[in-house]
Amino acid sequence: MTKDFYIEVNSQQRNYDGEKICGDVFLYRYIKEEDRVIAVLSDGMGHGVKANILATLTATMALNFTREHKEVDRIAEIIMNTLPVCSERKISYSTFTIIDIESSGRMNILEYDNPSTIILRGKEVFDPSWKKVVLNKGKNTGKVLRTCTFVPAKEDRIIFCSDGVSQSGMGSETYPFGWGRDDIATYASTLVSGESSISASMLSGKIVTMAHKNDNYKAKDDISCATIYFREPRKLLICTGPPYEKEKDGELAAKVKGYEGKVILCGGTTADIVARELNKTVVDELVFEDPELPPESFVEGIDLVTEGILTLQKVNEILKSYNNSVRLGKGPADKIVKLIMESDEIHFIIGTRINIAHQDPTLPVDLEIRRTVVKRIARLLEERWLKKVSFEYI
Repeated sequence: MTKDFYIEVNSQQRNYDGEKICGDVFLYRYIKEEDRVIAVLSDGMGHGVKANILATLTATMALNFTREHKEVDRIAEIIMNTLPVCSERKISYSTFTIIDIESSGRMNILEYDNPSTIILRGKEVFDPSWKKVVLNKGKNTGKVLRTCTFVPAKEDRIIFCSDGVSQSGMGSETYPFGWGRDDIATYASTLVSGESSISASMLSGKIVTMAHKNDNYKAKDDISCATIYFREPRKLLICTGPPYEKEKDGELAAKVKGYEGKVILCGGTTADIVARELNKTVVDELVFEDPELPPESFVEGIDLVTEGILTLQKVNEILKSYNNSVRLGKGPADKIVKLIMESDEIHFIIGTRINIAHQDPTLPVDLEIRRTVVKRIARLLEERWLKKVSFEYI
């Protein structure tokens, strides 16, 4: 981002009681060429498969039209006129909240029938001053949407949810009219006051859990909450492979020593070079936490030291299917994934000296050259996890 902060996006959901599929759909994309983040939450009418199809259709259209820089009323008009109409109620039904964060840092929000987006500046609720957009043509003439534009500040959190959150507890003694936006905002503010660096995933999760509790742990609707958190980036350096020229060994070690963030060394030779140049010792661990991989080693001042290419290939495999509910093990590759997930900006330093060990024709073919594996990891991190990835060859 052009702004010097990182945009963390995450969501949590709980299905309508007894349903296997969620009728709310949350989608987000980082558009690298434009340095832009677009996030959409849509709630399809009803629940289950039919609702999920409506919401998927709406969220996908919203994402694509927003990406094309269409005007907000035009986006609204196209979506509303494309959605199928419910035969009983004669309404096309799927709500949406669209958030578009441009590279300049400016943010646009457009919402239709979802609970109004909550913006926390620190722990205070911030009002960006909303405008109404009234549709004036097509079958949805007269429908009203809300929109706002503002520039977020560091430590802002944008919280948007489906009405499964705001209507939770409806009819109960505590919340006869449902939990409501103001109470949700107060609860979110309390959570941030208690833990100022609470992650987007954790904040969304706590709000969803509370809504579920309001419904006596039997969700009366699909419950979804998404959070966008603007914060200081957390940095990670991953070094793999020895430098092409031996003279560059000292330069590699200096980069490791001077790095402001966590550091992982992947590869025995890489670890030996850094340890030698910094006058440290490599201590080998003999406990095999992962039967497929050599155990990790230890170098004072380095966060993690593992074997190289095999471990990176395993990292790539884990990342392909990784999501919020995957429990990571204690193996070296799992530890790398954990550190990656806790970081926002990942910088790879790739040594370009050919490792003699990998030229052995008896070794399996899938022992690909380091660069290919790293590129695959980088693509997954950028596309699926909005991580900012950079490379340096030495």
